Amino acid sequence: MMKSKLFWPLIVLLLILLINLFFDRSFFSIEVRNGYLTGSLIDILNRGAPLILVSIGMTLVVATKGVDLSVGSVIAVAGAVGAMTVSTATGDGLTPLLIAIGLIILTSVITGTWNGLLVSRIGVQPIVATLILMVAGRGIAQLITDGQIMTVYYDPYTYIGGGHLLMLPFSIFLVGAVLAIAAFLTRKTALGLFIESVGSNPEASRLAGLNSKNILLMVYIFSGICAGIGGLILSSNVASADGNNAGLWYELDAILAVVIGGTSLNGGRFSLRGTLIGALIIQSLTTTIYSIGIAPEINLVVKAVVVFLVCLLQSQEFRKKILGNRSIKNAEKKREGATLS
Repeated sequence: MMKSKLFWPLIVLLLILLINLFFDRSFFSIEVRNGYLTGSLIDILNRGAPLILVSIGMTLVVATKGVDLSVGSVIAVAGAVGAMTVSTATGDGLTPLLIAIGLIILTSVITGTWNGLLVSRIGVQPIVATLILMVAGRGIAQLITDGQIMTVYYDPYTYIGGGHLLMLPFSIFLVGAVLAIAAFLTRKTALGLFIESVGSNPEASRLAGLNSKNILLMVYIFSGICAGIGGLILSSNVASADGNNAGLWYELDAILAVVIGGTSLNGGRFSLRGTLIGALIIQSLTTTIYSIGIAPEINLVVKAVVVFLVCLLQSQEFRKKILGNRSIKNAEKKREGATLS
């Protein structure tokens, strides 16, 4: 079990949750209020939904030895497009909502295609290609909202991020659906093997008959769609769109979640389950920092320390050095005891 890449992330997640239990005895309790399940664990899943979605898309990008720094800006653009659409669209019932969702998905596909074309066709380095949209996307979002926080007064839209289904937040079902689709496509079909092959050795994959460029394009489009759905959930949850702050630093949290989950930045094998655990660690850590009264100013510092410790625990070389040193000391003690006897 200790050799599994998921072992130490699970231990860290459990420790973070137990720390909350120490400060709040009712942390693990789940109650039914107004017909809905409520509790700290439900809140973690609900608030972490956008991050989990973004991290799922980021996992496939990292598996191809790439990175998508634009996901935070795509979240802001998607939220701005959705809020503007439902605020200005004419029609009754669910028509504005369907139009908003359609435009958000279209916007996400366009942003993902832009990144994918720069990386796969033009040959721009992923960190540079996505950095362009990271900067420009934030500006586009502010242009859409005119630099203001756009408030939404449309119940069907706010239901996506704030509504409930079967006593659980609706956002959890959206995350579950996207995760199930990603897991099916990457583990029940050959697509996952193709992605890992391109990430491990793109030239060998090309010689083997794989169209590496189309695979790269596809994973960036999927990453854009995940970020767009995350922006939809985030903006509907707060019933507003903030082009300046929405999705801020989400790209870094998503990369951390992927790394914590055991996916290497060098590309190749990836783990969606590990990414899910990593995203839950980051969200649980954020919740813990606020709940136990740690100053928000040192939020990033505490998060960085925890991520650093998790990465150390995951490193086989680090564990071998520690265990190796202990083995040497134990051997020396045995020798000394044998000499004295």
